[in-house]
Amino acid sequence: MFNELNPLLHSQLRLAIMSLLISAHNAEFVYIREKTGATAGNLSVQLDKLQEAKYITVVKSFKGKKPLTTCSITILGIEAFEKYVADIQQYIKK
Repeated sequence: MFNELNPLLHSQLRLAIMSLLISAHNAEFVYIREKTGATAGNLSVQLDKLQEAKYITVVKSFKGKKPLTTCSITILGIEAFEKYVADIQQYIKK
């Protein structure tokens, strides 16, 4: 029997965000947008969903006079990502 895949992480963009953060632990909004090719609006919506699930934290600050948004993966986010990968591997091995 297969474990159900986490629907929050099964989204292509949210999975891409989590994949970036799992290796970097934190990244600026602009970096994530460039790497994923997402629009700023769509990326913001997906970051909000991940933040609501407590998979990431989002800190808004300033770099000089420019706004700076930094995203960091949480312990819960790491655990959810690792479980998602393990669940995917179930499908590959069967």
